[in-house]
Amino acid sequence: MDFPLIDFLDEAACYRKLVELLHPDGLSCPRCGQRDRLGVHSRHREPVLQYQCGHCGRVFNAWTGTILQGTHRRPGQLLLILHGVATGEPTARMARELGCDRKHLLELRHRLQEHARLGLDRNPLDDTVAEADEMYVNAGKKGVPHDDPADPPRRRANRRRGHGTFANDRPPIAGVVGRESGLFRSEVLDHANGAELQEVIDCTTLQGTTINTDEWKGYSGLPRMGRVHKTVDHSGPKSTWARDDDGDGGREVHCNTQEGIWTHVRTFLRRFYGVSKWYLAQYQAVFQWGYNIKTVTDEFLRILLGIPPSTDSAP
Repeated sequence: MDFPLIDFLDEAACYRKLVELLHPDGLSCPRCGQRDRLGVHSRHREPVLQYQCGHCGRVFNAWTGTILQGTHRRPGQLLLILHGVATGEPTARMARELGCDRKHLLELRHRLQEHARLGLDRNPLDDTVAEADEMYVNAGKKGVPHDDPADPPRRRANRRRGHGTFANDRPPIAGVVGRESGLFRSEVLDHANGAELQEVIDCTTLQGTTINTDEWKGYSGLPRMGRVHKTVDHSGPKSTWARDDDGDGGREVHCNTQEGIWTHVRTFLRRFYGVSKWYLAQYQAVFQWGYNIKTVTDEFLRILLGIPPSTDSAP
């Protein structure tokens, strides 16, 4: 059920919040960088003011030089768009509630989500034990016209058997989660083969880390990478989901945490009624941010907006 909120928002408060996010060091002239002698040039779009720099004469507003440059959306709309992208609201619903064009909103969403993808934490986890697994997502050519009669759009779920690939519209996502920290790392792959899976684990964990996986052969090379590899067999009539190797009564060998994360990923992606495989990594990045930080922060919103960390060293 849609519930439009745009008429209930305080535009001035939304504007102040956006200025704070876009200019953490304070508003400055985009040409000369000066922060003083900024006079109000025009109020015709109030609360979005036009300023004129007293040093170089440049006329600008708070959106100039940012991802929002050229937009005429109201501050309340812009803040709701940020909220929708950060929380995974479907684009069609946001367009209806905000009264704007879905195509243009989707283009803005992709630009924001690309910033989220580029801003992911790429540092390896320092956990002593981690779990690794892969999942396959039905993600095809959504939004791309099918002009070739021999290549009609797929009307039902992708029923290809076996391990999926990017080429057959079932791209794999590799995931690694730390047991102690609970932090999650993921990567959209072309294939779930040994080379790609092992590269993900090499980049996300440290040497000596114990990696729990299933028995997919793509993980067989982990001992050669300096990782301790423990497996559980999920296949066959005697499938095992957890195993107690040290005899202490706790079944510590498992990848159930990562399996549970995949359930959340599927739920997150399902609300979009399909995503394009070329943008899957962006949606997965937003999920990863949400899983790791739990609550939307100003730092995350600045990353969505493409704002680098503040350089203001003042206390």
